[in-house]
Amino acid sequence: MDQGSPPPCDGIGIVEFLQGKNYFITGATGFLGKALVEKMLRGIPDVGKLFLLIKGKDKEATMKRLKSEIINAEVFKILKAIHGSSYEAFMMSKLVPVCGDVCSANLGIDADTTNEIAKEIDVIINSAAKTTWDTRYDVAININTKGPARVLEFGKKCKKLGLFLHVSSAYVNGTRQGVFFEKPFCLEPRTARRDTITSKAQEISVPFLDIDAEIKLASVAVESIDRNADRIMRDLGMERARIHGWCSTYEMTKAMGEMLIDSMRSSIPTVIIRPSLIESTYREPFPGWIQGYKVPILAAYGQCQLPGFVGDPDTIADTVPMDMVVNATLTALAKHGIDGKPELHVYHVATSVANPHSFKDAFNYAYDYFSSSPLLDSKGKKIAIRPMKFLVSMDSFTDFIRNEVAQRSGLTPDDNVYMSDPKRYLRMQVACFETVHRFMRIANLYRAYMFYKGRFDVTNTKRLIEDMSSEERKKFNFDIESINWEHYIKSVHIPGVRKHLLRQPPAAKL
Repeated sequence: MDQGSPPPCDGIGIVEFLQGKNYFITGATGFLGKALVEKMLRGIPDVGKLFLLIKGKDKEATMKRLKSEIINAEVFKILKAIHGSSYEAFMMSKLVPVCGDVCSANLGIDADTTNEIAKEIDVIINSAAKTTWDTRYDVAININTKGPARVLEFGKKCKKLGLFLHVSSAYVNGTRQGVFFEKPFCLEPRTARRDTITSKAQEISVPFLDIDAEIKLASVAVESIDRNADRIMRDLGMERARIHGWCSTYEMTKAMGEMLIDSMRSSIPTVIIRPSLIESTYREPFPGWIQGYKVPILAAYGQCQLPGFVGDPDTIADTVPMDMVVNATLTALAKHGIDGKPELHVYHVATSVANPHSFKDAFNYAYDYFSSSPLLDSKGKKIAIRPMKFLVSMDSFTDFIRNEVAQRSGLTPDDNVYMSDPKRYLRMQVACFETVHRFMRIANLYRAYMFYKGRFDVTNTKRLIEDMSSEERKKFNFDIESINWEHYIKSVHIPGVRKHLLRQPPAAKL
């Protein structure tokens, strides 16, 4: 980033503010939550207690999840090396599991526990979310929209609360084109959906969004469905999102969550962090760490499961490393915790304006990597790949993927399977149909992003860096302009996915 004048000698005072404080954190078992907890414990000497809201049937189950999903998680290996044999004792002295759920009233926390911890909490960080793009509408609303409101209501019971920080998404800005500024959403006036997001984005006409009506719609719909509830509620969410100008259920419900926060926050200093698509760590606590249950597109491409995709190859792939999101979050938290002003501040942690790269670039780097270090199939053989083929429409993609699947399965025009074994042929047809259907669903989910023309301004985020001292910039680095995309994708991200998600060792160079 253009850092302008030399950094101030004393900087923001990030460590000085963060140490000694007690924090209430939701979503700590997730990808971002773990990385955030790790950096706080490793980077903030004398940090206070971290009260972690963890879902469980009782306190014993919650404690078990704390140990298995956080204390024993690989992302904490540097911290474990630092503390050695006293690691678990250190973790237990800092981490306090709180049995509860953002989907429940008062977060599912009993009255005695509420009274006990409400006296101690200085800062709340809400990172709990349902991030699947086409999550059931009722589930997404409960977690992404009503969840933040419940956490904020809980925060109003914390007498020492100095700041509420909410992790949202840059993609709450919707489907319009242009540059989106770091501005809060508003519920009023009725034109706010179009006017307050950005002054430079192309306007679109969308129906007025009534959050209460959407919540009621989801509730009534799920109560009236007897069968196929998952599919119907997923489809309902995607339909409502597209009607109101978003690409996915996730985006819409996250946007509504922001709106509720803004309408409810009163005099509480509030920060909203909007990252773009979060990928593996760049440097901290070690390069390439990633967590998830789905195989990323680049990995599917390396497995030769995705030889082609629908999209514009020149579309900007707005991704950001996890550790930069964490560092920006902690810096913004300290900046406005120190200010203590009853305002709402928004920060994009995104690269489409400051350091853009295209999908074509990303897949070219992936092709270079997998050509020299191929993945292995189930039999241990190296998987050969071709350059990614980009299709301009869903029709052309459908034809392409149908032919690809048919050829790979043996259902070619000159095949004699039908004559020799009709039952086997029918089984193969069904398997092909299911595979094509899966690819079509993936393509439909990603299609909007593969043609996405929105850009995320980072003026506020740049100013944060300008306010930091040289030492703070080293310790809490989120200089997105410093990212070398070829190095990151080929030497950090894909090797990280290979190790942590695919569980494959580095392949020998060809």
